[in-house]
Amino acid sequence: MVECSFTAIYPTPPHHKKRKKDLSVSVEFRFFVITYHPENAAIMKYPIGIQSFDQLITDGYVYVDKTDLVYDLVKSGKIYFLSRPRRFGKSLLVSTLKCYFEGRKELFKGLAIEKLETEWAEYPVFHIDFNGDNFTQSGILEQKIEGHIAQWEKIYGKSQELTTVGDRFAYVLKQAHKKYGHRCAVLIDEYDKPILDVLDTGYKARMSGEEERLLEDHHREILKGFYSVFKAADQDLQFVLLTGVTKFSQVSVFSGFNQPKDISMDKRYEALCGITQKEMEHYFAEPILALAEELNQTREGMLRQLKAQYDGYHFSDKMTDIYNPFSLLNAFDQERLRDYWFASGTPTYLIRLLNHSHENLDEMTGRYYRPEEFVDYKADVEKPLPMIYQSGYLTIKDYDPEFGRFLLDFPNNEVKNGFVILIAASYLQTKDSVSNWIIEMVSSLRRGNPEIFRKLLTSFLADIPYSMRRKENEREKERYFHYTFYLILRLISVYTVYTEKQQSEGRVDCIIETPDYIYIFEFKLDGTAEEALQQIEEKGYARPYEADKRKLYRIGVSFSSETGTVDDWKCIP
Repeated sequence: MVECSFTAIYPTPPHHKKRKKDLSVSVEFRFFVITYHPENAAIMKYPIGIQSFDQLITDGYVYVDKTDLVYDLVKSGKIYFLSRPRRFGKSLLVSTLKCYFEGRKELFKGLAIEKLETEWAEYPVFHIDFNGDNFTQSGILEQKIEGHIAQWEKIYGKSQELTTVGDRFAYVLKQAHKKYGHRCAVLIDEYDKPILDVLDTGYKARMSGEEERLLEDHHREILKGFYSVFKAADQDLQFVLLTGVTKFSQVSVFSGFNQPKDISMDKRYEALCGITQKEMEHYFAEPILALAEELNQTREGMLRQLKAQYDGYHFSDKMTDIYNPFSLLNAFDQERLRDYWFASGTPTYLIRLLNHSHENLDEMTGRYYRPEEFVDYKADVEKPLPMIYQSGYLTIKDYDPEFGRFLLDFPNNEVKNGFVILIAASYLQTKDSVSNWIIEMVSSLRRGNPEIFRKLLTSFLADIPYSMRRKENEREKERYFHYTFYLILRLISVYTVYTEKQQSEGRVDCIIETPDYIYIFEFKLDGTAEEALQQIEEKGYARPYEADKRKLYRIGVSFSSETGTVDDWKCIP
Protein backbone atom coordinates (compact mmCIF):
# COMPACT_ATOMS: atom_id res chain seq x y z
CA MET A 1 0.00 0.00 0.00
CA VAL A 2 1.52 3.33 -1.11
CA GLU A 3 0.40 6.82 -0.05
CA CYS A 4 0.32 9.29 -2.95
CA SER A 5 -0.52 12.99 -3.25
CA PHE A 6 -0.64 15.71 -5.86
CA THR A 7 -1.63 19.36 -5.98
CA ALA A 8 -4.08 20.67 -8.58
CA ILE A 9 -4.29 24.41 -9.29
CA TYR A 10 -7.56 25.61 -10.71
CA PRO A 11 -6.93 29.01 -12.42
CA THR A 12 -9.28 32.00 -12.40
CA PRO A 13 -12.15 31.27 -14.81
CA PRO A 14 -12.04 33.30 -18.09
CA HIS A 15 -15.23 35.22 -17.30
CA HIS A 16 -13.62 36.44 -14.08
CA LYS A 17 -10.41 37.75 -15.70
CA LYS A 18 -11.49 41.36 -15.26
CA ARG A 19 -11.62 40.90 -11.47
CA LYS A 20 -8.64 42.33 -9.67
CA LYS A 21 -8.57 39.44 -7.18
CA ASP A 22 -7.11 36.13 -8.33
CA LEU A 23 -9.69 33.39 -7.76
CA SER A 24 -7.41 30.46 -8.59
CA VAL A 25 -7.59 27.59 -6.08
CA SER A 26 -4.87 25.16 -5.00
CA VAL A 27 -6.19 21.74 -3.84
CA GLU A 28 -4.06 18.85 -2.53
CA PHE A 29 -5.37 15.30 -3.15
CA ARG A 30 -4.17 12.41 -1.00
CA PHE A 31 -5.01 8.80 -1.77
CA PHE A 32 -3.75 5.26 -1.24
CA VAL A 33 -2.87 2.81 -4.00
CA ILE A 34 -2.68 -0.92 -3.37
CA THR A 35 -0.02 -2.34 -5.62
CA TYR A 36 1.18 -5.87 -6.22
CA HIS A 37 4.83 -6.41 -7.08
CA PRO A 38 5.52 -10.05 -8.08
CA GLU A 39 9.22 -9.65 -7.38
CA ASN A 40 8.49 -8.71 -3.74
CA ALA A 41 6.10 -11.63 -3.25
CA ALA A 42 8.78 -14.01 -4.47
CA ILE A 43 11.25 -12.65 -1.90
CA MET A 44 8.94 -13.26 1.06
CA LYS A 45 10.08 -16.34 2.98
CA TYR A 46 7.37 -18.38 4.65
CA PRO A 47 8.36 -20.18 7.88
CA ILE A 48 6.82 -23.52 6.92
CA GLY A 49 8.23 -26.11 9.32
CA ILE A 50 10.42 -23.46 11.01
CA GLN A 51 9.87 -23.73 14.77
CA SER A 52 12.97 -21.85 15.92
CA PHE A 53 12.36 -18.17 16.67
CA ASP A 54 16.11 -17.54 16.38
CA GLN A 55 16.30 -19.00 12.87
CA LEU A 56 13.07 -17.35 11.79
CA ILE A 57 14.33 -13.88 12.72
CA THR A 58 17.96 -14.17 11.65
CA ASP A 59 17.16 -15.84 8.31
CA GLY A 60 14.50 -13.27 7.40
CA TYR A 61 11.32 -15.33 7.45
CA VAL A 62 8.05 -13.46 7.78
CA TYR A 63 6.97 -13.27 11.43
CA VAL A 64 3.50 -12.39 12.68
CA ASP A 65 4.32 -10.37 15.79
CA LYS A 66 2.81 -11.96 18.91
CA THR A 67 5.35 -10.53 21.35
CA ASP A 68 2.90 -8.14 23.01
CA LEU A 69 0.89 -11.21 24.08
CA VAL A 70 4.11 -12.99 25.12
CA TYR A 71 5.04 -10.06 27.34
CA ASP A 72 1.59 -9.98 28.92
CA LEU A 73 1.78 -13.73 29.53
CA VAL A 74 5.12 -13.68 31.37
CA LYS A 75 4.17 -10.67 33.47
CA SER A 76 0.68 -11.84 34.46
CA GLY A 77 1.27 -15.32 35.87
CA LYS A 78 3.62 -18.18 36.57
CA ILE A 79 2.48 -21.69 35.59
CA TYR A 80 0.43 -22.06 32.40
CA PHE A 81 -1.08 -24.74 30.20
CA LEU A 82 -2.04 -24.08 26.56
CA SER A 83 -3.93 -26.49 24.33
CA ARG A 84 -3.92 -25.94 20.58
CA PRO A 85 -4.22 -28.27 17.56
CA ARG A 86 -1.07 -29.63 15.96
CA ARG A 87 0.90 -27.35 13.60
CA PHE A 88 -0.73 -24.28 15.11
CA GLY A 89 2.46 -22.55 16.26
CA LYS A 90 2.88 -23.96 19.77
CA SER A 91 6.52 -24.88 19.20
CA LEU A 92 7.32 -21.44 17.79
CA LEU A 93 5.68 -19.87 20.84
CA VAL A 94 7.85 -22.01 23.13
CA SER A 95 10.97 -21.07 21.16
CA THR A 96 10.03 -17.37 21.37
CA LEU A 97 9.70 -17.65 25.15
CA LYS A 98 13.03 -19.47 25.33
CA CYS A 99 14.80 -16.63 23.49
CA TYR A 100 13.05 -14.07 25.68
CA PHE A 101 14.10 -15.69 28.97
CA GLU A 102 17.64 -16.11 27.65
CA GLY A 103 17.69 -12.31 27.36
CA ARG A 104 18.40 -12.25 23.63
CA LYS A 105 17.21 -8.69 23.14
CA GLU A 106 18.73 -8.38 19.66
CA LEU A 107 16.25 -10.90 18.22
CA PHE A 108 13.27 -8.79 19.26
CA LYS A 109 14.38 -5.56 17.59
CA GLY A 110 11.45 -3.84 15.92
CA LEU A 111 8.87 -6.08 17.58
CA ALA A 112 6.20 -4.95 20.04
CA ILE A 113 8.02 -6.34 23.08
CA GLU A 114 11.07 -4.13 22.42
CA LYS A 115 9.12 -1.12 23.74
CA LEU A 116 7.51 -3.05 26.59
CA GLU A 117 10.45 -4.84 28.21
CA THR A 118 13.08 -2.72 29.96
CA GLU A 119 15.12 -5.25 31.97
CA TRP A 120 15.99 -8.12 29.59
CA ALA A 121 17.34 -10.29 32.40
CA GLU A 122 18.88 -13.68 31.63
CA TYR A 123 17.14 -16.65 33.27
CA PRO A 124 18.14 -20.33 33.35
CA VAL A 125 15.89 -22.06 30.79
CA PHE A 126 14.92 -25.75 30.77
CA HIS A 127 13.30 -26.85 27.54
CA ILE A 128 11.87 -30.28 26.69
CA ASP A 129 10.22 -31.08 23.36
CA PHE A 130 8.40 -34.42 23.24
CA ASN A 131 7.29 -33.89 19.65
CA GLY A 132 10.14 -35.62 17.84
CA ASP A 133 9.98 -39.04 19.51
CA ASN A 134 7.90 -42.16 18.99
CA PHE A 135 6.67 -43.37 22.36
CA THR A 136 5.01 -46.60 21.22
CA GLN A 137 8.02 -48.56 22.47
CA SER A 138 8.47 -49.25 26.16
CA GLY A 139 11.37 -47.38 27.74
CA ILE A 140 11.55 -44.47 25.24
CA LEU A 141 9.91 -41.99 27.59
CA GLU A 142 12.25 -42.89 30.45
CA GLN A 143 15.28 -42.50 28.17
CA LYS A 144 14.06 -39.11 26.97
CA ILE A 145 13.61 -37.67 30.46
CA GLU A 146 16.80 -39.28 31.80
CA GLY A 147 18.81 -37.81 28.92
CA HIS A 148 17.64 -34.28 29.69
CA ILE A 149 18.24 -34.53 33.43
CA ALA A 150 21.69 -36.08 32.98
CA GLN A 151 22.63 -33.24 30.63
CA TRP A 152 21.43 -30.59 33.10
CA GLU A 153 23.27 -32.33 35.97
CA LYS A 154 26.53 -31.95 34.04
CA ILE A 155 25.94 -28.19 33.93
CA TYR A 156 24.51 -27.49 37.40
CA GLY A 157 25.72 -30.42 39.52
CA LYS A 158 24.33 -33.74 40.71
CA SER A 159 23.15 -34.88 44.12
CA GLN A 160 24.45 -38.28 45.23
CA GLU A 161 21.49 -38.92 47.54
CA LEU A 162 18.59 -38.19 45.19
CA THR A 163 17.51 -40.93 42.78
CA THR A 164 14.03 -40.22 41.36
CA VAL A 165 13.78 -38.05 38.25
CA GLY A 166 11.49 -35.59 40.06
CA ASP A 167 13.88 -35.09 42.96
CA ARG A 168 16.89 -34.84 40.68
CA PHE A 169 15.18 -32.25 38.50
CA ALA A 170 14.19 -30.21 41.59
CA TYR A 171 17.82 -30.23 42.73
CA VAL A 172 19.00 -29.01 39.30
CA LEU A 173 16.47 -26.16 39.38
CA LYS A 174 17.66 -25.09 42.83
CA GLN A 175 21.30 -25.10 41.72
CA ALA A 176 20.49 -23.13 38.56
CA HIS A 177 18.62 -20.56 40.65
CA LYS A 178 21.68 -20.08 42.82
CA LYS A 179 24.05 -19.82 39.87
CA TYR A 180 22.07 -17.25 37.87
CA GLY A 181 20.53 -15.34 40.74
CA HIS A 182 17.24 -15.63 38.87
CA ARG A 183 14.51 -18.24 39.08
CA CYS A 184 14.13 -20.81 36.31
CA ALA A 185 11.91 -20.93 33.23
CA VAL A 186 10.62 -24.40 32.29
CA LEU A 187 9.14 -24.89 28.82
CA ILE A 188 7.64 -28.25 27.86
CA ASP A 189 6.35 -28.65 24.32
CA GLU A 190 3.75 -31.32 23.39
CA TYR A 191 3.74 -32.70 26.93
CA ASP A 192 0.92 -35.14 26.06
CA LYS A 193 2.50 -36.91 23.06
CA PRO A 194 3.80 -39.84 25.17
CA ILE A 195 0.17 -40.56 26.09
CA LEU A 196 -1.44 -39.83 22.70
CA ASP A 197 1.00 -42.18 20.94
CA VAL A 198 -0.27 -45.14 22.94
CA LEU A 199 -3.81 -44.01 23.78
CA ASP A 200 -6.24 -46.94 23.50
CA THR A 201 -3.66 -49.14 21.73
CA GLY A 202 -3.34 -51.84 24.38
CA TYR A 203 0.46 -51.69 24.15
CA LYS A 204 2.17 -53.11 27.24
CA ALA A 205 5.12 -51.80 29.22
CA ARG A 206 7.98 -54.12 30.13
CA MET A 207 8.28 -54.09 33.90
CA SER A 208 10.59 -55.87 36.31
CA GLY A 209 10.05 -59.60 36.52
CA GLU A 210 6.87 -60.86 34.83
CA GLU A 211 4.77 -57.84 35.74
CA GLU A 212 3.04 -56.04 32.86
CA ARG A 213 0.91 -52.93 32.66
CA LEU A 214 -0.59 -50.81 29.91
CA LEU A 215 2.00 -48.49 28.38
CA GLU A 216 -0.61 -45.74 28.47
CA ASP A 217 -0.92 -46.02 32.27
CA HIS A 218 2.83 -46.39 32.66
CA HIS A 219 3.48 -43.15 30.77
CA ARG A 220 0.93 -41.31 32.89
CA GLU A 221 2.71 -42.34 36.07
CA ILE A 222 6.13 -41.33 34.73
CA LEU A 223 4.86 -37.91 33.68
CA LYS A 224 3.02 -37.46 36.97
CA GLY A 225 6.25 -38.08 38.89
CA PHE A 226 8.24 -35.80 36.61
CA TYR A 227 5.76 -32.90 36.75
CA SER A 228 5.44 -33.18 40.54
CA VAL A 229 8.73 -31.26 40.66
CA PHE A 230 6.84 -28.03 39.99
CA LYS A 231 5.33 -28.22 43.44
CA ALA A 232 8.57 -29.08 45.24
CA ALA A 233 10.59 -26.45 43.35
CA ASP A 234 8.03 -23.67 43.43
CA GLN A 235 10.43 -21.14 44.97
CA ASP A 236 12.95 -21.79 42.19
CA LEU A 237 10.51 -21.24 39.31
CA GLN A 238 9.92 -17.96 37.49
CA PHE A 239 7.77 -19.29 34.67
CA VAL A 240 6.37 -22.63 33.45
CA LEU A 241 4.50 -23.36 30.22
CA LEU A 242 3.23 -26.74 29.09
CA THR A 243 1.74 -27.00 25.61
CA GLY A 244 -0.13 -29.89 24.09
CA VAL A 245 -3.19 -30.97 22.21
CA THR A 246 -5.28 -32.06 25.16
CA LYS A 247 -5.36 -31.61 28.90
CA PHE A 248 -5.46 -34.92 30.75
CA SER A 249 -6.90 -33.44 33.93
CA GLN A 250 -9.01 -36.47 34.73
CA VAL A 251 -6.17 -38.98 34.67
CA SER A 252 -3.93 -37.40 37.30
CA VAL A 253 -1.06 -36.26 35.07
CA PHE A 254 -1.20 -32.88 36.78
CA SER A 255 -2.28 -34.05 40.21
CA GLY A 256 1.27 -34.10 41.59
CA PHE A 257 1.73 -30.33 41.48
CA ASN A 258 -0.14 -27.06 41.66
CA GLN A 259 -2.65 -26.96 38.83
CA PRO A 260 -1.40 -24.80 35.94
CA LYS A 261 -3.51 -21.90 34.77
CA ASP A 262 -5.29 -23.18 31.68
CA ILE A 263 -5.31 -20.36 29.11
CA SER A 264 -6.68 -22.52 26.28
CA MET A 265 -10.00 -20.64 26.35
CA ASP A 266 -8.75 -17.36 27.82
CA LYS A 267 -9.96 -14.58 25.53
CA ARG A 268 -6.82 -12.53 26.25
CA TYR A 269 -4.65 -15.19 24.60
CA GLU A 270 -7.05 -16.47 21.94
CA ALA A 271 -4.73 -15.21 19.17
CA LEU A 272 -1.48 -16.33 20.84
CA CYS A 273 -1.20 -19.03 18.17
CA GLY A 274 -2.67 -18.85 14.68
CA ILE A 275 -3.33 -15.82 12.47
CA THR A 276 -6.21 -13.36 12.77
CA GLN A 277 -7.98 -11.70 9.85
CA LYS A 278 -6.32 -8.37 10.63
CA GLU A 279 -2.87 -10.00 10.84
CA MET A 280 -3.35 -11.84 7.56
CA GLU A 281 -4.34 -8.71 5.65
CA HIS A 282 -1.50 -6.72 7.25
CA TYR A 283 1.42 -9.14 6.90
CA PHE A 284 0.35 -10.91 3.70
CA ALA A 285 -1.20 -8.13 1.58
CA GLU A 286 0.97 -8.87 -1.46
CA PRO A 287 0.75 -12.69 -1.24
CA ILE A 288 -3.05 -12.33 -1.16
CA LEU A 289 -2.93 -10.33 -4.39
CA ALA A 290 -0.48 -12.80 -5.93
CA LEU A 291 -2.75 -15.72 -5.09
CA ALA A 292 -5.78 -13.83 -6.43
CA GLU A 293 -3.97 -13.17 -9.71
CA GLU A 294 -2.84 -16.79 -9.99
CA LEU A 295 -6.38 -18.12 -9.41
CA ASN A 296 -8.04 -15.41 -11.51
CA GLN A 297 -9.87 -13.89 -8.55
CA THR A 298 -10.49 -10.42 -7.23
CA ARG A 299 -8.90 -9.54 -3.89
CA GLU A 300 -12.30 -9.68 -2.19
CA GLY A 301 -13.10 -13.02 -3.80
CA MET A 302 -9.74 -14.40 -2.70
CA LEU A 303 -10.32 -13.29 0.88
CA ARG A 304 -13.67 -15.09 0.88
CA GLN A 305 -12.09 -18.29 -0.40
CA LEU A 306 -9.27 -18.16 2.14
CA LYS A 307 -11.76 -17.60 4.95
CA ALA A 308 -13.95 -20.54 3.89
CA GLN A 309 -10.97 -22.85 3.46
CA TYR A 310 -8.69 -22.03 6.41
CA ASP A 311 -10.44 -19.66 8.86
CA GLY A 312 -13.14 -20.42 11.39
CA TYR A 313 -11.27 -21.41 14.55
CA HIS A 314 -12.43 -19.80 17.81
CA PHE A 315 -10.91 -20.47 21.21
CA SER A 316 -13.06 -18.38 23.55
CA ASP A 317 -16.41 -16.65 23.87
CA LYS A 318 -14.80 -13.56 22.33
CA MET A 319 -15.13 -15.39 18.99
CA THR A 320 -11.99 -13.97 17.36
CA ASP A 321 -11.56 -15.59 13.93
CA ILE A 322 -8.29 -17.55 13.79
CA TYR A 323 -6.76 -18.96 10.59
CA ASN A 324 -4.82 -22.21 10.53
CA PRO A 325 -1.26 -20.87 10.09
CA PHE A 326 0.19 -24.02 8.52
CA SER A 327 -2.36 -24.16 5.71
CA LEU A 328 -2.37 -20.41 5.14
CA LEU A 329 1.42 -20.21 4.74
CA ASN A 330 1.45 -23.20 2.42
CA ALA A 331 -1.32 -21.68 0.30
CA PHE A 332 0.66 -18.46 -0.13
CA ASP A 333 3.89 -20.34 -0.82
CA GLN A 334 2.43 -22.76 -3.40
CA GLU A 335 -0.30 -20.40 -4.66
CA ARG A 336 -2.88 -23.17 -4.42
CA LEU A 337 -5.80 -23.81 -2.07
CA ARG A 338 -5.33 -27.37 -0.85
CA ASP A 339 -5.86 -29.35 2.33
CA TYR A 340 -2.34 -28.82 3.68
CA TRP A 341 -3.00 -29.20 7.41
CA PHE A 342 -5.18 -32.27 7.13
CA ALA A 343 -2.82 -33.97 4.67
CA SER A 344 0.14 -33.39 7.02
CA GLY A 345 -0.93 -36.08 9.49
CA THR A 346 -3.56 -38.67 10.25
CA PRO A 347 -5.25 -38.48 13.67
CA THR A 348 -4.95 -42.22 14.35
CA TYR A 349 -5.81 -41.89 18.04
CA LEU A 350 -9.11 -40.23 17.10
CA ILE A 351 -9.98 -43.05 14.71
CA ARG A 352 -9.28 -45.53 17.48
CA LEU A 353 -11.54 -43.64 19.87
CA LEU A 354 -14.35 -43.28 17.33
CA ASN A 355 -14.23 -46.98 16.53
CA HIS A 356 -14.93 -47.70 20.20
CA SER A 357 -17.46 -44.96 20.68
CA HIS A 358 -21.23 -45.30 20.68
CA GLU A 359 -21.42 -41.71 19.44
CA ASN A 360 -21.49 -40.86 15.74
CA LEU A 361 -20.23 -37.70 14.12
CA ASP A 362 -23.76 -36.47 13.35
CA GLU A 363 -24.62 -36.74 17.04
CA MET A 364 -21.69 -34.52 18.04
CA THR A 365 -21.56 -31.73 15.43
CA GLY A 366 -23.84 -28.71 15.31
CA ARG A 367 -24.79 -28.92 19.00
CA TYR A 368 -24.36 -26.71 22.05
CA TYR A 369 -22.22 -27.93 24.96
CA ARG A 370 -21.16 -26.66 28.35
CA PRO A 371 -17.36 -26.21 28.67
CA GLU A 372 -16.91 -29.16 31.00
CA GLU A 373 -18.23 -31.45 28.26
CA PHE A 374 -15.44 -30.71 25.79
CA VAL A 375 -12.62 -28.76 27.48
CA ASP A 376 -11.17 -31.42 29.79
CA TYR A 377 -10.32 -34.86 28.52
CA LYS A 378 -12.45 -37.55 30.12
CA ALA A 379 -10.72 -40.92 30.41
CA ASP A 380 -13.56 -42.69 28.62
CA VAL A 381 -13.37 -43.96 25.06
CA GLU A 382 -17.15 -43.73 24.89
CA LYS A 383 -16.88 -39.92 24.83
CA PRO A 384 -14.39 -38.81 22.12
CA LEU A 385 -15.80 -35.27 21.79
CA PRO A 386 -13.12 -33.51 23.92
CA MET A 387 -10.33 -35.11 21.91
CA ILE A 388 -11.96 -34.18 18.59
CA TYR A 389 -12.39 -30.57 19.73
CA GLN A 390 -8.92 -30.16 21.20
CA SER A 391 -7.29 -31.78 18.18
CA GLY A 392 -8.79 -29.07 15.95
CA TYR A 393 -11.38 -31.07 14.02
CA LEU A 394 -14.24 -29.24 15.73
CA THR A 395 -14.22 -25.70 17.04
CA ILE A 396 -16.45 -23.12 18.71
CA LYS A 397 -18.93 -21.60 16.27
CA ASP A 398 -21.24 -19.69 18.60
CA TYR A 399 -21.63 -18.77 22.26
CA ASP A 400 -24.86 -18.73 24.25
CA PRO A 401 -24.23 -16.34 27.17
CA GLU A 402 -27.56 -17.07 28.83
CA PHE A 403 -26.68 -20.70 29.53
CA GLY A 404 -22.88 -20.51 29.09
CA ARG A 405 -22.90 -23.01 26.24
CA PHE A 406 -20.80 -23.27 23.07
CA LEU A 407 -21.85 -24.48 19.62
CA LEU A 408 -19.31 -26.93 18.16
CA ASP A 409 -18.91 -27.69 14.47
CA PHE A 410 -16.26 -28.00 11.78
CA PRO A 411 -14.03 -24.89 11.57
CA ASN A 412 -13.71 -24.70 7.78
CA ASN A 413 -13.97 -26.59 4.50
CA GLU A 414 -10.49 -28.10 4.74
CA VAL A 415 -11.19 -29.79 8.04
CA LYS A 416 -14.77 -30.73 7.27
CA ASN A 417 -13.96 -32.42 3.96
CA GLY A 418 -10.83 -34.17 5.21
CA PHE A 419 -12.25 -35.41 8.47
CA VAL A 420 -15.55 -36.63 7.03
CA ILE A 421 -13.70 -38.51 4.27
CA LEU A 422 -11.46 -40.09 6.90
CA ILE A 423 -14.38 -41.08 9.13
CA ALA A 424 -16.42 -42.35 6.18
CA ALA A 425 -13.56 -44.51 4.89
CA SER A 426 -13.02 -45.97 8.36
CA TYR A 427 -16.71 -46.49 9.13
CA LEU A 428 -17.99 -47.69 5.74
CA GLN A 429 -14.83 -49.58 4.68
CA THR A 430 -15.60 -49.37 0.97
CA LYS A 431 -13.15 -50.72 -1.58
CA ASP A 432 -13.41 -47.79 -3.97
CA SER A 433 -11.81 -44.41 -3.40
CA VAL A 434 -14.16 -42.20 -1.44
CA SER A 435 -12.62 -39.05 -2.94
CA ASN A 436 -13.24 -40.08 -6.57
CA TRP A 437 -16.80 -41.13 -5.74
CA ILE A 438 -17.50 -37.71 -4.18
CA ILE A 439 -16.36 -35.91 -7.34
CA GLU A 440 -18.67 -38.02 -9.52
CA MET A 441 -21.61 -37.55 -7.15
CA VAL A 442 -21.16 -33.78 -7.03
CA SER A 443 -20.81 -33.67 -10.81
CA SER A 444 -24.11 -35.53 -11.30
CA LEU A 445 -25.91 -33.06 -9.04
CA ARG A 446 -24.36 -30.11 -10.84
CA ARG A 447 -25.51 -31.43 -14.22
CA GLY A 448 -29.03 -32.16 -12.97
CA ASN A 449 -28.76 -35.90 -13.55
CA PRO A 450 -30.48 -37.74 -10.67
CA GLU A 451 -30.28 -41.05 -12.54
CA ILE A 452 -26.47 -41.01 -12.45
CA PHE A 453 -26.72 -40.00 -8.80
CA ARG A 454 -28.90 -43.09 -8.17
CA LYS A 455 -26.42 -45.43 -9.85
CA LEU A 456 -23.48 -44.00 -7.94
CA LEU A 457 -25.33 -44.17 -4.62
CA THR A 458 -26.48 -47.73 -5.26
CA SER A 459 -23.04 -49.01 -6.18
CA PHE A 460 -21.37 -47.18 -3.30
CA LEU A 461 -23.73 -48.67 -0.71
CA ALA A 462 -23.44 -52.11 -2.29
CA ASP A 463 -19.67 -51.91 -1.84
CA ILE A 464 -19.92 -51.61 1.94
CA PRO A 465 -19.10 -54.96 3.62
CA TYR A 466 -22.07 -56.86 5.02
CA SER A 467 -20.38 -57.01 8.44
CA MET A 468 -20.64 -53.21 8.71
CA ARG A 469 -24.44 -53.11 8.37
CA ARG A 470 -25.14 -56.31 10.30
CA LYS A 471 -26.97 -55.04 13.37
CA GLU A 472 -28.68 -56.90 16.16
CA ASN A 473 -31.97 -54.98 16.32
CA GLU A 474 -34.13 -52.62 14.30
CA ARG A 475 -32.97 -49.56 16.20
CA GLU A 476 -29.32 -50.27 15.40
CA LYS A 477 -30.22 -50.95 11.76
CA GLU A 478 -31.92 -47.58 11.47
CA ARG A 479 -29.05 -45.91 13.28
CA TYR A 480 -26.55 -47.42 10.83
CA PHE A 481 -28.48 -46.21 7.78
CA HIS A 482 -29.07 -42.79 9.29
CA TYR A 483 -25.36 -42.34 10.00
CA THR A 484 -24.38 -43.69 6.57
CA PHE A 485 -26.64 -41.16 4.86
CA TYR A 486 -25.33 -38.39 7.10
CA LEU A 487 -21.74 -39.16 6.10
CA ILE A 488 -22.64 -39.33 2.41
CA LEU A 489 -24.45 -36.01 2.53
CA ARG A 490 -21.60 -34.38 4.44
CA LEU A 491 -19.21 -35.71 1.81
CA ILE A 492 -21.09 -34.04 -1.05
CA SER A 493 -21.93 -30.85 0.83
CA VAL A 494 -19.95 -28.64 -1.50
CA TYR A 495 -23.50 -27.58 -2.22
CA THR A 496 -26.11 -26.46 0.31
CA VAL A 497 -27.33 -29.61 2.06
CA TYR A 498 -30.10 -29.75 4.66
CA THR A 499 -30.69 -32.92 6.62
CA GLU A 500 -33.85 -33.38 8.64
CA LYS A 501 -34.89 -29.81 7.79
CA GLN A 502 -37.84 -28.63 9.85
CA GLN A 503 -40.77 -27.22 7.88
CA SER A 504 -44.29 -26.17 8.89
CA GLU A 505 -45.81 -29.62 8.27
CA GLY A 506 -42.93 -31.95 8.97
CA ARG A 507 -39.23 -32.67 8.77
CA VAL A 508 -37.64 -33.28 5.36
CA ASP A 509 -35.04 -36.05 5.27
CA CYS A 510 -32.77 -34.20 2.84
CA ILE A 511 -32.70 -31.17 0.54
CA ILE A 512 -29.76 -30.43 -1.73
CA GLU A 513 -29.53 -27.06 -3.47
CA THR A 514 -27.17 -26.30 -6.35
CA PRO A 515 -27.05 -23.08 -8.39
CA ASP A 516 -29.42 -24.61 -10.98
CA TYR A 517 -31.25 -27.48 -9.24
CA ILE A 518 -33.11 -28.40 -6.06
CA TYR A 519 -33.37 -32.03 -4.94
CA ILE A 520 -35.88 -33.04 -2.24
CA PHE A 521 -35.26 -36.55 -0.87
CA GLU A 522 -37.42 -38.67 1.39
CA PHE A 523 -35.93 -41.96 2.57
CA LYS A 524 -37.64 -45.14 3.68
CA LEU A 525 -36.09 -48.26 5.18
CA ASP A 526 -37.70 -51.45 3.87
CA GLY A 527 -40.60 -49.43 2.42
CA THR A 528 -41.40 -48.18 -1.08
CA ALA A 529 -40.33 -45.19 -3.12
CA GLU A 530 -43.99 -44.42 -3.75
CA GLU A 531 -44.60 -44.07 0.00
CA ALA A 532 -41.67 -41.68 0.24
CA LEU A 533 -42.95 -39.56 -2.66
CA GLN A 534 -46.43 -39.50 -1.17
CA GLN A 535 -45.00 -38.06 2.05
CA ILE A 536 -43.25 -35.29 0.08
CA GLU A 537 -46.56 -34.35 -1.52
CA GLU A 538 -48.76 -34.67 1.58
CA LYS A 539 -46.40 -32.68 3.78
CA GLY A 540 -45.82 -30.00 1.14
CA TYR A 541 -42.03 -30.22 1.30
CA ALA A 542 -41.70 -28.55 -2.13
CA ARG A 543 -44.02 -25.64 -1.30
CA PRO A 544 -41.26 -23.25 -0.08
CA TYR A 545 -39.65 -23.52 -3.53
CA GLU A 546 -42.70 -22.73 -5.68
CA ALA A 547 -41.35 -19.31 -6.66
CA ASP A 548 -37.79 -20.57 -7.15
CA LYS A 549 -36.62 -20.53 -10.79
CA ARG A 550 -34.34 -23.54 -10.31
CA LYS A 551 -35.49 -26.93 -11.54
CA LEU A 552 -36.85 -29.08 -8.72
CA TYR A 553 -36.72 -32.87 -8.36
CA ARG A 554 -38.83 -34.84 -5.86
CA ILE A 555 -37.11 -38.15 -5.14
CA GLY A 556 -38.45 -41.05 -3.10
CA VAL A 557 -35.89 -43.65 -2.05
CA SER A 558 -36.30 -46.96 -0.28
CA PHE A 559 -33.32 -48.80 1.18
CA SER A 560 -33.20 -52.49 1.96
CA SER A 561 -31.79 -53.55 5.31
CA GLU A 562 -31.13 -56.93 3.71
CA THR A 563 -29.02 -55.80 0.74
CA GLY A 564 -27.83 -52.57 2.32
CA THR A 565 -28.42 -50.51 -0.81
CA VAL A 566 -31.14 -48.80 -2.87
CA ASP A 567 -34.10 -51.10 -3.32
CA ASP A 568 -36.60 -48.70 -4.90
CA TRP A 569 -36.22 -45.24 -6.43
CA LYS A 570 -38.71 -42.86 -7.99
CA CYS A 571 -38.01 -39.36 -9.25
CA ILE A 572 -40.54 -36.70 -10.31
CA PRO A 573 -39.19 -33.50 -11.91
